[in-house]
Amino acid sequence: MGRSASHIALECALQCQPNICLVSEEVEAKEMSLDDVVSYIAKIVATRAADGNNYGTVLVPEGLIEFIPAIKKLIAELNEVLTDPATGEPRAFASAEEQIAFVKSSIEPANLAILESLPADVARQLCLDRDPHGNVQVSLIETEKLLSRMVAVKLAEWKKEGKFNGKFSAQHHFFGYEGRCAAPSNYDADYCYSLGFNASRLIAAGKTGYMSVIKNTIAPASEWIAGGVPITMMMNLERRNGAMKPVIRKALVELDGAPFKYFASKREEWARQTAYVYPGPIQYWGPSQVCDQTTKTLWLEQSK
Repeated sequence: MGRSASHIALECALQCQPNICLVSEEVEAKEMSLDDVVSYIAKIVATRAADGNNYGTVLVPEGLIEFIPAIKKLIAELNEVLTDPATGEPRAFASAEEQIAFVKSSIEPANLAILESLPADVARQLCLDRDPHGNVQVSLIETEKLLSRMVAVKLAEWKKEGKFNGKFSAQHHFFGYEGRCAAPSNYDADYCYSLGFNASRLIAAGKTGYMSVIKNTIAPASEWIAGGVPITMMMNLERRNGAMKPVIRKALVELDGAPFKYFASKREEWARQTAYVYPGPIQYWGPSQVCDQTTKTLWLEQSK
C-alpha cells in the first residue's frame, strides 16, 4: 500500500461510511488546489450544521499533501535542491535555519510562493524532514491539522458572510502506527501463510526473481490460485536522491475501478446523513462468512 496510495483510507471509508473521505488520487486527477480541498470539507461541515448536525468525521490519507499538484511540484523541487548532485546523497547543513535559508534561495519563485503560503511548521517540515531516499517524509507532516486549521479559517469567514451558522472544533487522531500494529484477521493469516508457502515453492522450482502472488482471494482459501510474477515486470523508473532508479511501480487507487466507483456513488449520501457503521472486533471463531471475510475493496474488485 505504501504512504502514497489511498487504499487504506478507501477501505476504511467502505467499512465505516464517514461523512468525508479524501482520496489522494482523485485530488491529483482533478488538479485540486489546497484551497479546493479545504472548501470541499468546509461546505460539507456547513451543510451538516444547517441540518443541525454539528459533528462529523473526516478520513485523510497519509500521503494526501504530495498529491496536491502545486505542493507536488514544490516537493519535487525540494527533493532536487536538497540532494548533492556530486554524491546523490542529501546535502549536509550546519543547522536547520541554514537548510531553510538554502531552500528559499534555491527554488523557483512559484514554488517559493507556495512554501511561504503554508503555516510555518508545515513549511519547516517540508524543508527539513527527509527519508533514506532523500524524499519528504509525508507521514511526519500533520496534514489533518493543516486542513482543520484552514477549514476553521474558511468557516470563520463564511460565518461573517452568513454562510455558516454552526460551531467548528476539530479533534485529530493519526492511526498509522495503530493500524500497522493491529492483530491479523483469519484472512490476513491465511493470505500471508499462502504467500510464504508459495514463495518457498517458487524457490524450490528454481524460479528466482519472482514475486509470490495469490489470486481468487474472495473464494474460500482452498480455491485460491498460487503463482509468480517477474519482479522486473512490476518496475518503472522513479527519481530517488536526484537520480532515476528502478523501483516497483506504486499501485495507486484506480479511479475507474469498482471500489472507488461504489464509494463515489455513496459519498454524497454519507456526507449529509449520519450513516456510520461499526464493523466490530475481528472474529476468529464461528461461521466462515463471519470470521474469514476478505476486505470490501477486494470483494468489489473481484465479485461478478
